[in-house]
Amino acid sequence: MEKNTSCFFSNSSPNLVITCFVAFITIILVRFLYVIYRTGKPLNKRTPQQTLSTLIVLGSGGHTAEMINLLLVLQKDRFTPRFYIAAATDNMSLQKARVFENSLVDSGVKGISAEFMQIYRSREVGQSYVTSVWTTLVATAHALWLMIKIRPQVVLCNGPGTCIPLCVIAFIFKVVGIRWSSIFYVESIARVKRLSLSGLLLYKLQIADQFFVQWPQLQRKYPRAHYVGCLM
Repeated sequence: MEKNTSCFFSNSSPNLVITCFVAFITIILVRFLYVIYRTGKPLNKRTPQQTLSTLIVLGSGGHTAEMINLLLVLQKDRFTPRFYIAAATDNMSLQKARVFENSLVDSGVKGISAEFMQIYRSREVGQSYVTSVWTTLVATAHALWLMIKIRPQVVLCNGPGTCIPLCVIAFIFKVVGIRWSSIFYVESIARVKRLSLSGLLLYKLQIADQFFVQWPQLQRKYPRAHYVGCLM
């Protein structure tokens, strides 16, 4: 009798593991499809007084200048606290963000709450692809740590490559139910005929909830994008 019982459990254990695994994969797949379906659609109405923690991804060159122009028309009292992130080798972008936040204080805007952070790059200019494998893993782990720490409700980005791991992690958080982050991507004004690599990835993978372009021909080429005119 004991032998037959042990045989029953030994035979059923692999089947139980397989059943649990299939059920887990099914739940993740259903949740993934639900997130894709809900992406771009308005969430439940929030009270006007409710604030939204906002992650702002900055990039070197014109990316930060465009982002600052975008922030000028942002509802400062609604999108707060604000977390600025730039690449570890990009000091100028965070400096410009600090100047912007200080100008808000000087102008009398109340409830200012901002933090400034840096993130490792996946690959530096001129870095070999062999060594970039390790740096990509480090950068991804760092991005995951930052996203767990911040858990933003809104993500704003406009093209720098550093936004990709942050947006992908934000999307994964939505799938597994950790945090629902609305991702807004504004393509750079420099992109007239085709999207940047960052924009193309977020568009094709349907990671961004709202995707904006600044040239009408781009909107015709990528119909899910929204044309908002030139922001500069």
